[in-house]
Amino acid sequence: MSALVCVARIGAAHGVRGAVKLWTFTEDPFAVRRYGPLLAKDGKRQFEVATAREAKDHLVATFKGVTTRDEAERLNGIELYVPREKLPATDADEYYHTDLIGLAAVTTDGDALGRVLAIHNFGAGDIIEIAPPKGATLLLPFSNAVVPEVDIAGGRVVIALPQEVEGEDEQEALSTGRPREGGDP
Repeated sequence: MSALVCVARIGAAHGVRGAVKLWTFTEDPFAVRRYGPLLAKDGKRQFEVATAREAKDHLVATFKGVTTRDEAERLNGIELYVPREKLPATDADEYYHTDLIGLAAVTTDGDALGRVLAIHNFGAGDIIEIAPPKGATLLLPFSNAVVPEVDIAGGRVVIALPQEVEGEDEQEALSTGRPREGGDP
């Protein structure tokens, strides 16, 4: 089986007839209905969306075979996956996280940095996490300036390490108690 991609997460039960809140991770929230049966992470349990309607920032959905609130409550927190090949092709400079995880990370000079461990988004843009052979992981902005090249076929990403991280001077001033240049601590 090809790599699985997480496309949704089941939330709390909604009402008394087996509906749940469904948080989708697809550009079109209703795309989860087009992928066929959705799989639990272990690939053993399948879920087929019977109905779905838009709510505030999620869908309210029912699954075939789930008809009571108790059954719906037992599904809370299950992540739903589809095989990678069922997903549409990406545009240039767009990537599925699963395609990036595990790629070698190298500097613009070709020196090895480690492997891509994850892509995160904590609300201020995507961040690439790189696990070096030893030491703490690197968290860098996943932008064209920092990641100028992604070569999925070649199995690598090129990283242009930033010279200075914004806020570094302020943090140093706070930790040493010394004022930074041109200002108060």
